[in-house]
Amino acid sequence: MSSKDDIQLLRINYLRGPNIWTYRPTLEVWLDLGELEEFPSNLLPGFNDRLVALLPALEEHHCGVGERGGFIQRLREGTWTGHVLEHVVIELLNLAGMPTGFGQTRSTSKRGVYRMVFRARDEQVARMALAEGHKLLMAAINSQPFEVPAAVNKVREQVDDCYLGPSTACIVAAATERGIPHIRLNDGNLVQLGHGAQQRRIWTAETELTSAIAEGIASDKDLTKSLLKSCGVPVPEGEAVDSAEAAWSAAQDIGLPVVIKPSDGNHGRGVSLDLSRREDIEAAFHVAALHGSEVLVERFIRGNEHRLLVVGGKVVAAARGSVAVVTGNGRNTVTELVDAQINTDPRRGTHEDAPLGLVETGKDEAVLLELQRQGLSPEAVPEAGRQVLIQRNGNVSVDCTDLVHPEVAHVVSLAARVVGLDIAGVDLVAEDISKPLNQQGAAIVEVNAGPGLLMHLKPAEGSPRPVGRAIVDHLFAEDENGRIPVIGVAGSQGTHTVARLAAWLLHLSGLKVGLACREGLFLDSRRIESAPSAGWEPAHRLLINRAVQAAVIENGARSILQDGLAYDRCAVGVVTDLGGAEGLAEYDITDSDQLLKVLRTQVDVVLPDGVAVLNADDARVAGLATLCDGDAILYAVNAQAPSLVAHRAAQGRAVVLNTKGQVTLATGAAEVPLTSITHLTGRRKQDASDVLVASILAAVGAGWAMGISPDLIAAGLKTFEIDLASSRLAHLAH
Repeated sequence: MSSKDDIQLLRINYLRGPNIWTYRPTLEVWLDLGELEEFPSNLLPGFNDRLVALLPALEEHHCGVGERGGFIQRLREGTWTGHVLEHVVIELLNLAGMPTGFGQTRSTSKRGVYRMVFRARDEQVARMALAEGHKLLMAAINSQPFEVPAAVNKVREQVDDCYLGPSTACIVAAATERGIPHIRLNDGNLVQLGHGAQQRRIWTAETELTSAIAEGIASDKDLTKSLLKSCGVPVPEGEAVDSAEAAWSAAQDIGLPVVIKPSDGNHGRGVSLDLSRREDIEAAFHVAALHGSEVLVERFIRGNEHRLLVVGGKVVAAARGSVAVVTGNGRNTVTELVDAQINTDPRRGTHEDAPLGLVETGKDEAVLLELQRQGLSPEAVPEAGRQVLIQRNGNVSVDCTDLVHPEVAHVVSLAARVVGLDIAGVDLVAEDISKPLNQQGAAIVEVNAGPGLLMHLKPAEGSPRPVGRAIVDHLFAEDENGRIPVIGVAGSQGTHTVARLAAWLLHLSGLKVGLACREGLFLDSRRIESAPSAGWEPAHRLLINRAVQAAVIENGARSILQDGLAYDRCAVGVVTDLGGAEGLAEYDITDSDQLLKVLRTQVDVVLPDGVAVLNADDARVAGLATLCDGDAILYAVNAQAPSLVAHRAAQGRAVVLNTKGQVTLATGAAEVPLTSITHLTGRRKQDASDVLVASILAAVGAGWAMGISPDLIAAGLKTFEIDLASSRLAHLAH
């Protein structure tokens, strides 16, 4: 078979929020199959076998068949290579440790051109997976060699570089389970949970409630000890020293054996334990001095190293450490034994999600010192059967949460409170964590701010602990979800007026309102930018602003197609009309029926306790009510619109003009007239007036959906200025 020309990637677009495909961020790729349009998978000799040989786990893909092997069935029956690329990319992401289940491929109006989309938690990771998947697919088509492990490593490296660390990711996942939205604020682990004034921020396992003073105290181990001791918390006797000679002198005063460690180190770096000989103590001083500004000498406490996680004053997880040893065989060096007996443990690695780190005998000063104390070096060959101690600490990975004695939990919680940390990793040494500390001469040796959570999420032994959920529950009360009221307005006619009037009604109700619409960006009725702001970026800026208690966001179809929505869910979703399809040909949208599938996105994201506000003058828009998770309020200039009449007959809510020209709130047959709006519409042309009337009715529907009282809505209509130049919004902008 002759080689096939490459599939062309015409356009790659990252949809950052809910979109026409799914609620989640996705990467959308426009593909031109070229000559491969004539060659579905069953017409490419040997292709299916080559592809499955490269990616055996494709057998697990259900595809549209809905069961294991479904995708393989599609391959054998014949499916186009755009669809195959979707599954190849998904499988590469799975292999790289970022499981992805969602993907779709759809044809366009142009022969051979497809839109392929897949779930993308991070844009750069998704782009790398696409690039490698594209190369793999063409290699399988043209029977060329391809190194799958190398491709997976490239994607995995991108995951490590770009995605949230495991501690942050577990907190975000727990927030998502509770329906709390999140926004990543930088390329690292700074994340906002919630929106606007209801938000909380985390940075790994630190929160906005974590005191800078407390963090400073925790970083100074000597100061931490003195504060703990003053409050009756057991700590080992010790002192700071500035030389190797002083370390030996202090050790003699304290009593041998001792521990040497840096005063402000972390992760156990530079810590040496159970030292009794002068030469070992002086050598340990120099190791510790490399990792901190001061060196501490402390009484050595016998027992196991433990890490207890305190969240909001409660111990929520505990892990125990163990020593790392190797057994000599008379043939291999210490380094070789470590690599064979310790580093082969699948729990060890250099990546962030490895519970245990690799032991580097030639680089780790503490390991070198430990070997020196045993008369060995990394190159030494221990005799057969000899036990060689490699590490005394740094291997905390055995869950022991259920064994923690209540008195131990009390003392550990007290230690976190004394330092002032809302989240703390408290290190203690004890022979038995199930007994009170004072019965066994145990003590707390460190209190850490921003503790790692991996040892509790992926313990080497024992059960994982829901520490992410504990942190989220600490930040948000049981009845809180971090959300502010969001009103989304989609359509093309009068949507800016709907957005402005809805924002005005929220403002009158006492909320500080953010407004993003085509007439600018507004904060609490002040226009801060006059550039058109009906898009993802301005809306995003509102959602991260702590001053915003409610947000009104205008979304055009183009914005939804280009970026998706800036919010995951909303309290109210308004759809006004199906106009504007003629300007969306580049997205393969040419008529209003296609546009309906775009604007339904606004209805799809309405919360279960929220409301869709829909224009019943177009039966297709009114029909979106059946797709809403919440309630629906219809409005129409024509009070006899069939969809509206049917809705009212079913005791649904509607906003109409009554025979006196008054805006009226209707529930079934019952009506509550508000006020006339002739002062807003009377001087305008009839065709323009219909759009304006519809816009006013939509905004009233949004206010009603938000629970604003009829009297306040009426007052809002009387005080609202249609023309921005003469409105309060403009006055306050200057």
